[in-house]
Amino acid sequence: MGNSIRCGAIMSEVLEQLLIFVGLLVCLVYLVKCVSFSKCIFLHFWNVLPRSFLKSMGQWAVITGAGDGIGKAYAFELARQGLNVVLISRTLEKLQAIAVEIEVTTGSSVKIIQVDFTKDDIYEYIKEELKGLEIGILVNNVGMLPSFLPSHFLNTPGDIQSLIHCNITSVVKMTQLILKDMESRRRGLILNISSGVALFPWPLYSMYSSSKAFVYTFSKALQAEYKAKGIIIQVLTPYAVSTRMTDYLNTNLITKTADEFVKESLNYVMIGDETCGCLAHEILVIGNFSFLEASEDKWRGSPHRAEIAFPCCWNTQLFSPLARTEMPEGVLPMVNIVREKA
Repeated sequence: MGNSIRCGAIMSEVLEQLLIFVGLLVCLVYLVKCVSFSKCIFLHFWNVLPRSFLKSMGQWAVITGAGDGIGKAYAFELARQGLNVVLISRTLEKLQAIAVEIEVTTGSSVKIIQVDFTKDDIYEYIKEELKGLEIGILVNNVGMLPSFLPSHFLNTPGDIQSLIHCNITSVVKMTQLILKDMESRRRGLILNISSGVALFPWPLYSMYSSSKAFVYTFSKALQAEYKAKGIIIQVLTPYAVSTRMTDYLNTNLITKTADEFVKESLNYVMIGDETCGCLAHEILVIGNFSFLEASEDKWRGSPHRAEIAFPCCWNTQLFSPLARTEMPEGVLPMVNIVREKA
């Protein structure tokens, strides 16, 4: 009897210590989030990044998917910052028009490379076209969504291999082409555009969300490998950005134009290996993670888990393109829908 009481007391003490440890870990996680959020607030209102910083990375910036939306906005903004830009996309007419506009408005030099990132035999050609350029910044922006409408994996329209080439292979191969020279010069900046859907499983958008999750983890792993060599590798996980690919969503405090998003995101290149790219989306992340953690036990394994991922965004016009379509019950329309940048 005495031994049983003694064992019970020991177990209670062990359990108490375990709960204290778990509580401390939770507090530490929230402390890190608060510190990161505080940095975003500071940088949002006080831009401490020297204007010459981006140009100091190298003479040229390379942007994939530069024919529209976020990629086009990066091309213009980096040119305004004094860099020459290489625009890579598949539609020659768009590239030529954007190149002329950038040269006239900023005075920067522009080089265009026409390729289709859904193919995997393009990288030797890109390598030849980039030869001899001092590339200081790479923006891996190109991506595609197999369908604007939600669908089960086996009903995914189009060629899945094309999505893999565009969303995953492009990031790996472009990074491989450019990172080596950055390493030898011990400086460079790589911005990989992922998505908020990379942070949670997204049923009915399984291929797109998983491909963006790859970009997320690949980027963070590379930064750990190359940070000591003076290279910044940052992954961006934005939510709603108003572009042609999102049917030009009505802009508001949450939904940003491509130009607004890009200008603000460049303030955060020194903040760490991950950022949403704008303060409004960082606020969403904190609210959503808190809600998700509180609901984890209730929703664990539930097919409706994607529904609770973004509760702060319900009943807004954020999802107006998909609000006009018939959605499966319990599935929230995704945000930051990005097809292939034309």
